[in-house]
Amino acid sequence: MLSTIEFHAIFTMYRLPRALQCRFFSKKAFELSPEVESALREKRPVVALESTIITHGMPHPSNLTTAIAVQDIIRAQNAIPALVAVMNGTIKVGLSNKQIEELADPKSKAVKTSRRDFPYVISNKLNGGTTVSGTLFVCSSVGIDIFVTGGIGGVHRDGEVSLDISADLVELGRHSIMVVSSGVKSILDIERTLEYLETEGVCVVTYGSSKNFPAFYSEESGQLSPYHVMEPHQAAKLLHSSKQIGLDSGILLAVPVPNQFSIDLKEMNTVINLALDAAEQQGINGKNVTPFVLDKVSQLTKGKSLETNIALIKNNAHIGAKVAVEYTKLNKMSPPGVPPVIQKDNKRPVVIGGSVLDCALTICDELQSRGYRVDYSAAERWSGEVGIQIEDNKITMCANIDTQSYQ
Repeated sequence: MLSTIEFHAIFTMYRLPRALQCRFFSKKAFELSPEVESALREKRPVVALESTIITHGMPHPSNLTTAIAVQDIIRAQNAIPALVAVMNGTIKVGLSNKQIEELADPKSKAVKTSRRDFPYVISNKLNGGTTVSGTLFVCSSVGIDIFVTGGIGGVHRDGEVSLDISADLVELGRHSIMVVSSGVKSILDIERTLEYLETEGVCVVTYGSSKNFPAFYSEESGQLSPYHVMEPHQAAKLLHSSKQIGLDSGILLAVPVPNQFSIDLKEMNTVINLALDAAEQQGINGKNVTPFVLDKVSQLTKGKSLETNIALIKNNAHIGAKVAVEYTKLNKMSPPGVPPVIQKDNKRPVVIGGSVLDCALTICDELQSRGYRVDYSAAERWSGEVGIQIEDNKITMCANIDTQSYQ
């Protein structure tokens, strides 16, 4: 009899191709650029990018120049950028510079699009900047495994009272995707966010020489990740191993902002508290809080926070692209879900089927016509052999194993 591990190994060898494992989706709702579609088909490294940073995270024209620069950085590492957004009700994966210009224009009135917002944005044919959670959903749908952003959402300060918890955390627990970011936006409750990520089964790893978890604008938050890696290859192995064992939760690779752009944590906390107070006084709530606070922080730091934001997303793109390249190399050596070595078992499997007796009774019309009560009549019997039926249908565990039934 096959062990659980052996059965899983055989099953994963013959499961559907990656493209068919993804969610089935309407071609009308999703549109991949030729570049992204070709890269996925040829199994070349692809890095997804969210678009809320363009529509709601930065002022114009910084949002436009940063978006184009980030794509150039990814291409320089021999990976393909896949910027995700909703354009006129269609989910786009991979945008041209012209489309980015349209999305970055404040006149586009793009909707901040999380998972919950897709039905409304699509049905009304609107433009949408996808959040981390929205982009994770799209990545899972089209088969992109690595996604770069500035910082993820999390548990808001006083979230234990308001229950204001970003959908980003839930989506990270739903999809086996690596998110490369500078940790959690520092306007949030980082400690509680890390606790929530643990609950969701998300593997949190700092990229660098220590476990210090970054605080977006600052190199360190005062919190620690469970683990750390120092090279792109090590990070790629995390994702590859996760795929090998079939985990359906994600990985957060937390990349500290480069030292020369880091802002002192105490200084940032003071500024953030002022921005949060302003949001409360003006009645800002829900998904409008983060854009408002980020803009207020930029004003209070006289643009320094914006400079740091741009630097960290570029750095994340650089590292994320390197990880994607290494991950692709690992997949070529040993595709996810297929163990590198499966020991051959010479024992022959046994197909056991139930012994079924089929009966057919034939009623004699002549007896009925003469008024006799019919309690029984001619009967024909034959055996039904489930084991042989299985064998006849060629149900085999793998290519070189014979089946044998015992009657």
